[in-house]
Amino acid sequence: MHRTLRCLVVVIAAAFAVLLPIPAVADSGSSILEVRPLGGRQFEVIVYSAAMNRPIPVWVSHPGGPAPALYLLNAVDGGENGGPWTNRTDVAQFFADKPVNVIQPIGGRASYYTDWVTDDPALGRNRWSTFLIDELPSLLQDRFGMTGRNAVAGTSMSATSALNLAIEAPGRYQAVGSYSGCPRTSDPVSSAYVYSQLQLYGANAGNMWGPAGSPAWAAHDPIRNAESLRGVAMYISAGDGGAGVHDTLADPSIGGDAGRLADRMLVGGGMESVVRGCTAALTDRLAALGIPAQVVFRAGTHAWPYWQDDVHDSWPMFAAALGV
Repeated sequence: MHRTLRCLVVVIAAAFAVLLPIPAVADSGSSILEVRPLGGRQFEVIVYSAAMNRPIPVWVSHPGGPAPALYLLNAVDGGENGGPWTNRTDVAQFFADKPVNVIQPIGGRASYYTDWVTDDPALGRNRWSTFLIDELPSLLQDRFGMTGRNAVAGTSMSATSALNLAIEAPGRYQAVGSYSGCPRTSDPVSSAYVYSQLQLYGANAGNMWGPAGSPAWAAHDPIRNAESLRGVAMYISAGDGGAGVHDTLADPSIGGDAGRLADRMLVGGGMESVVRGCTAALTDRLAALGIPAQVVFRAGTHAWPYWQDDVHDSWPMFAAALGV
């Protein structure tokens, strides 16, 4: 969202908190402030997070009856700057006939969707794993009738987040999707990578898990904690950084713009080549432990059209794990 729109959401949410009855309240003090129909099966739900002491907009695609949930996490901008999944891909249309609640929080830029040990001057208070594990599900259960079966998927930054949520909450998620993520955090090189990502948003990764080398970094390293993913269905993907099917002038995401294509190959290609190495380290570790996963290595860069493909390709895995 643009800054003005974010401010407007906060003001509106606060007004509703004061003026309207609250339809659902969790034991934590979190609550649903507003449910706004967007047409069809889509809703915008404004949720007050007691853990973060602020309202969080959540996009929900609800099939109209009891159904499992797929939590879809945004990339490093939290869906705030370049836009969320629903602006950048066809997920709203793709899930329009699927028997699943799709839940997309808006916000969480550069947060890794985790609980930070210290409030950050640039980002404020981040308690995202508390919000996603403890606050949001019970509220949505009351309002939308979830079945108790859950999956979570993320891309780029949030691919690591999705894996870590499954590790942190054993049994909560039956399936995980990790699209073009770098699921390694605790060695010096990968810690430096995390620091550099957050610095782009003015944030200090030392406020997230403490100084590099602190125990919390190892606790949030999916490769080190891969054994905890046993029993979870997984779809894990990455490109190789080279030109793929969407890295052409003819692709709609490029639209014949040679400059855009060059930028994607330079920036997106470089990023995805790093991602490929991180992802291979995870898949090798899973294989060594005898933990199955659907692994998709392909040609291509770090770009949204590939993650749209991942959603389509991983849906059969999610459907089977969720029992629909």
